[in-house]
Parts: sequence; structure tokens; C-alpha cells
Amino acid sequence: MTTGALLLRGAVLADGTRADVTVRDGLIASIDRPGPPAPDAPAQVEDLSGCLLLPAPVEIHAHLDKALTADRVANPAGDLLGAVGAWLAYRPGRDREDIAATARAALRAYVGNGVTALRTHVDLGTDIGLRGLEALLELREEAAGLCRLQLVAFAANPLTGVAGAANRALLRDALAAGADAVGACPGLDADPAECVEICLELAADHGVAVDLHVDEWLRPEPCTLALLADAVLATGFPYGVVASHCVSLGAMEPDRAAAIARRVAAAGIAVAALPQTNLYLQGRDHDRSVPRGITALSVLRAAGVTVAAGGDNLQDPFNCLGRADPLETAALLVLAGHDTPQLAYDAVSAAARAAAGLPPVALRPGDPADLLAVRAANLREALSTASAERVVVHAGRVVARTEVHRTFTDLPAQTGTPA
Repeated sequence: MTTGALLLRGAVLADGTRADVTVRDGLIASIDRPGPPAPDAPAQVEDLSGCLLLPAPVEIHAHLDKALTADRVANPAGDLLGAVGAWLAYRPGRDREDIAATARAALRAYVGNGVTALRTHVDLGTDIGLRGLEALLELREEAAGLCRLQLVAFAANPLTGVAGAANRALLRDALAAGADAVGACPGLDADPAECVEICLELAADHGVAVDLHVDEWLRPEPCTLALLADAVLATGFPYGVVASHCVSLGAMEPDRAAAIARRVAAAGIAVAALPQTNLYLQGRDHDRSVPRGITALSVLRAAGVTVAAGGDNLQDPFNCLGRADPLETAALLVLAGHDTPQLAYDAVSAAARAAAGLPPVALRPGDPADLLAVRAANLREALSTASAERVVVHAGRVVARTEVHRTFTDLPAQTGTPA
């Protein structure tokens, strides 16, 4: 899709300088010192004075088919198994139109906050069939001009053995229908190693990526991350692998965690940390010194692993809160993961794009014009305030704009003596 020219005037760059950024045909054409418009300047101008201009974030791990259902589906236990049980009891009654409506609302919230590419897992199962996938395939086409949407066919358990035959068939049907990646949760299967093998084989047959829910618990076993790394190394799987969650790695003895991280790096597997939902679900069985439920960020990075981060669930039984905002995800990496603001934003932008197999975006001529402008003087302030005042550019076109107007009413002066 080609677009007209766009001038982003007076934006604040990461180094604190101001610039005029010209966009043409979906790409950054030039970055210039602010000045009077040139004779051939674009007719469309966005005044970004006082706004920080960033590469747009990517939501690497969402569940659009579950989003915005927290008021319908209670999870009194608040933990992972409570959420799973509540969701499995609820989802058979949903129709495709309802799934599409809530997913559409959630996607618009993500885009409004700056997301220009989003990877969502979509439930499959004999109780729901392909209804969720069909709804999101329609949404992927409908929203193509707003956001690049990747669909992960999230297989139900079991996937192995005789009992898994129907779920394997649904996974094959989902890939034939147009899903972009294979998903599953091997650690909840009776045979985690075989589950991993099935996922890699099916993905290889269809030439798509693999994105698995891995070790979403604090206990060290089963360690499906190690199984996944070994399987990818053994097969040379070429289409990209993401291991999402990897919570238990952050609770392991350091030497073992480092050894696993090195195998993950050697296999070329990216890890998606999901701080918000894992902080919500994990550690509820501890009555003191509650673990943070986040993967071993520094250990993985030291080994050379690409570490992305995402929001995961959005106002559903797995996480009753959430703003569909990558700045919130990055802030949690700073607060609970002890990342610097720059490392944290890289996790939701550059690293997330790499994990999703997307071309890199930086503020330099020739790169895709997927950009976020947010009212802030620098990145630390952007993560601190998460201002709603934003301009979102996807493929060289402004796709969302949020303006904020705040007024204060002066209180009348007090007279007399307070009671």
C-alpha cells in the first residue's frame, strides 16, 4: 500500500533534539533540523511539538478472543488454573459475532496506544472449533490498514496420543485456513516432548512460525523451555520460534538457568516476557516474599537471547486489568524486572518486532514509517506518565490520534476558622 507524503514537524528525538521527519510511500524519507517548510514539503502536517517520537511498539502476545470479558467470567482463585477452568466453562457459549466484537474493541485500544503490529493467540478446541479463528481472520482483513495482525492457532490439550487426534486435526484445519503460527502449551500435555515435536512438524509442513506457552509457573519442572531448545537444535527448524512466559526460568538456580539460556540462544529462540499477567497470576500460594513471576531477563540477555515483552491478557479471567498499552508493559519491566527505561522499551519495540519476524524500525531514512508520538520530553517521562496524548503512524499514514484537554477550576478562598 502506497501512501502520500506526511511531515511530522518538531518532534523530540531520543537524544533530546528536535527534528522534522518526512514520510513518503510508507517509509521515513528524511530527518531534518526544524525549519520553515520547503517548497516541496508535504501538504499533510502533524505538529509534534512537545512529543517524543519513537519506533512504534509491537504487541507480541495478546489474546484478542478472550479480551474484555472480565465482567462476564469470574476467577475467584485469581491463579492460572482458576482462570483456565473459568474460561473453559465459559467459551463454548460464545458465537463468532461476539468474539469479533470484543476483539475489535480491544484491537482499537491497542492501536490507539501506538501498536502497529500485534500477535494474538486464538483458542482452538472441540468445544469451540474454529469460531475464534474465523472471527479473527475477518478482523485481520478488516483492520489491515490500522495494524498488522498475526494469528497463532492455540491448540487445546491434549495434543499428543490417541486423545489428541481431534485437537491435532483442528490445528491442521486452522493452518489451512490461514493461521500465521502454531501455538500450544506443552507443559500441560501428558507428553511435553512429543507435543513440542508435533508443533514443530506441523509448522514446518506449513512453513509458519511456532509460538508456545512455556513454563507458566514457578516450579522448575517440567522445564519445557529446555525441551523446546533441544528440539529446535535437533531439527534446525527454520521459521522462527517464540517461547512465551518462561516464568520458572526466573525462579531457577542461576547456573541451571544460564545453561538453559545458552541453549535457547543457540537455537535462535526468542523469549516473550509477559509481566502484567504473570504478576497477576503467579505466587498466590506464597504467604510472604511473593515471587515476581517474571522470566530471567538479565540471564537470557547475557546469553544473547532476544527478549521481547507483551501484555498478554486484557481484562479477562487471566488478568482483570490492563490498558492495551505497551508503555504499561515497559513500565512494569522497569519496576518489577529492574530494566532501564531504554531496555524496557526495546523489549516492546525492536525486540518484539524481531521476535515477530517483522522488519526493523528505527528513526532513520529508508525504514518503515511505523511510529508513535507521545506527549513527553524523554523516554523515562513517557513510561512514567503514559500520556494518552498520542499520534500513531502505520505504513506512513496517521491511523490514530488522541488529544487531551485538561482544565482546573479554582476553589473559592476559605474564610473563617475551620471546624
